[in-house]
Amino acid sequence: MLKVTGLRKVYDGGAVAVEAVRDLTFELAEGELVCLVGPSGCGKTTLLKCIAGLMPPTGGTVELEGRPVTAPPPDMAVVFQEYGRSLFPWMSVRANVELPLKQKRLPVERRTGLVREALEAVGLAGSADAYPWQLSGGMQQRVAIARAVAYEPKVLLMDEPFAAVDAQTRADLEDLIRALWKRLGVTVLFVTHDIDEAVYLGERVLVLSSSPTVVQDDVTVDLPAGRDQLTTRRDGRFTELRTRVYAEIQRAKRGDAGADGRPQDRTGGREGSPVAGGSPAG
Repeated sequence: MLKVTGLRKVYDGGAVAVEAVRDLTFELAEGELVCLVGPSGCGKTTLLKCIAGLMPPTGGTVELEGRPVTAPPPDMAVVFQEYGRSLFPWMSVRANVELPLKQKRLPVERRTGLVREALEAVGLAGSADAYPWQLSGGMQQRVAIARAVAYEPKVLLMDEPFAAVDAQTRADLEDLIRALWKRLGVTVLFVTHDIDEAVYLGERVLVLSSSPTVVQDDVTVDLPAGRDQLTTRRDGRFTELRTRVYAEIQRAKRGDAGADGRPQDRTGGREGSPVAGGSPAG
């Protein structure tokens, strides 16, 4: 469904160019839920923007169902971390969710049905006429998720969507995403800083190295499909997987060799590494 091959991104600042992403290659099968973690500043958001067609890569390719992504594709939706900035405060919850459906030029009846179903799916059926500023942070993020779900994407990208909510709300939203994913069969790439969240949500966890970024490890999460916050998190296998992912991230911070044994060019946690001569390396 989604294929990233040799993705590279260099920010050209003039005298010094910064290589944020070096050589990222991975695939997501149709209907997979894959979480992506890595050290702070490793380029996770840069990667997501390139995948979404919001930013052109310096090298490599992104393909959605075999077609190159050169602009935001119609079959993809993104849920951002800063939900307050992605919702229009002067528009009702219903209008916020419906907005991208108007761009698809769907009939009014179809739009109304999709909005209603999406709000019911995220538990906000009774808040359609409210405004975002009247809702809690967790409820606002549910609106953002409902908007993405109503759009009926084949691929859903989520950029640390629960980072700004409290722990209890976060747990509820994690369960919501698992439920929506199983119900809709959508392919999900979920970016997070939270290791426990990655293991709890994902069928796989991709661990990125420090910047300039490569895929350091690809961890299969062989936990039962039916998960809950109490039983799953005290499962011994959950602890083993969490420990493995944590160890990989610590190894990335130290700048150890990648999973393929090649030495990595690390820069001690800075956003990226300078490229000699101020231009992308060959």
